[in-house]
Amino acid sequence: MALSAGGAGRLLAISDLHIGYEENRALVEKLRPESDDDWLVVAGDVAETVADIRWALQTLSGRFSKVIWAPGNHELWTHPKDAVTLRGVPRYEYLVALCRELGVTTPEDPYPVWDGPGGPVVVAPLFLLYDYSFLPQGCVTKEEGLRYAQGTGIVCNDEYLLHPDPYPTREAWCRARVALTERRLAELPGELPTVLVNHYPLDRHPMEILWHPEFAMWCGTEQTADWHRRFRVETMVYGHLHIPRTTFHDGVRFEEVSVGYPREWRKRPEPPGRLRRILPREVGGP
Repeated sequence: MALSAGGAGRLLAISDLHIGYEENRALVEKLRPESDDDWLVVAGDVAETVADIRWALQTLSGRFSKVIWAPGNHELWTHPKDAVTLRGVPRYEYLVALCRELGVTTPEDPYPVWDGPGGPVVVAPLFLLYDYSFLPQGCVTKEEGLRYAQGTGIVCNDEYLLHPDPYPTREAWCRARVALTERRLAELPGELPTVLVNHYPLDRHPMEILWHPEFAMWCGTEQTADWHRRFRVETMVYGHLHIPRTTFHDGVRFEEVSVGYPREWRKRPEPPGRLRRILPREVGGP
């Protein structure tokens, strides 16, 4: 683990920048820290093409003291518009190498320790994927769940663009990532709390308000349902759902920090692209 320099900064978070939309790209261009010591967590879905991912992370890493990235499903797509045609694990490894070139912390690097206000806390970016265990009500198998989703017309584009190579399935890749990550988290010093950062929530409860509950199949895994208790989690940071909000589960704070698509954030009363403060907690806040 690497220590921060402390100071008077803030640990901030955002996700689902989706800068393929010009309006969202403009939001990223305006993002600025309030202090030279501010860290920024980016919880996935920066963009679909490597060129856009590079631009966004390079822009942010040039402004914030540290940028920490956890991949979303969109970064892992092999998109027909992307000049980089790598699939699955090779694509993920390519993005990790890109981040290291830019000085951005990834799930493959030593977990940094936030030693500023509200710390010390281990900030652990995770890459876990999903395994179709968040099935629609009444469905017992993945196949039943997919048939149900196809019947409603709600099928994630991952089914066509997110390839698990060399794993046979996305759920096999998920199992491997969960096992690897679980071992690393178990090795952390027992006296330090954690901020776990994953594109998907570690527990199913945030999906309770989805308009299309069948979409939960592409939103995480039941394998991590107790991690917020096991690994001394101060805050669990996630995105993906495009429903920014704070919830509590077993007394643990879950923060959904996504920007989402312009058609979504235009409907919200608050300004788009607001950085969510994770630490120190706001006085009187959650």
